[in-house]
Amino acid sequence: MGDFDPAEMLSKLSGAGVDFLLIGGMAAVLHGDAGVTFDLDIVPARNAENLERLAVALRALKARIRAPDAPSGLAFDPSPEFFRDLPQDAILNLTTPIGDLDLTFRPSGTAGYEDLKRDAIRIEAAAGVRILVASLADVIRSKDAANREKDRTALPRLRRLQEKSDRIRSGNSR
Repeated sequence: MGDFDPAEMLSKLSGAGVDFLLIGGMAAVLHGDAGVTFDLDIVPARNAENLERLAVALRALKARIRAPDAPSGLAFDPSPEFFRDLPQDAILNLTTPIGDLDLTFRPSGTAGYEDLKRDAIRIEAAAGVRILVASLADVIRSKDAANREKDRTALPRLRRLQEKSDRIRSGNSR
């Protein structure tokens, strides 16, 4: 809809107290990937309290369901019940005045929030906004399982980045 402002989107989610982690292209960028992305992919915790906070945040973001024939999106009620009733592996593609937001409770190749949280890192993604970001290995695992064309294109680059990161951690920067 409008100009993509991931910092503002993350700020609104965090400000509402939503427990979530970032995965996908923006997570890869925060790990050092040179790829370009124009949306955020989040995995929220699915407990009742968090679904309440998620509903509040999405209302504040004026989130609508993204649809090719509706440039401003389709209205929906982002209620906790709506999210509770979604299938575990559903992907909700949303649009807001500050960019697109994709939400899933169980990204491809993962068991969801608790699984991804184990190896996630906390990053200051914007001034004063600290968020959980899926590990690069988990981003790769999810993209590999999703097996979409854009993921197959990104995977060699992400694997090289992972290898470089592993070498640096092991003290062998060659």
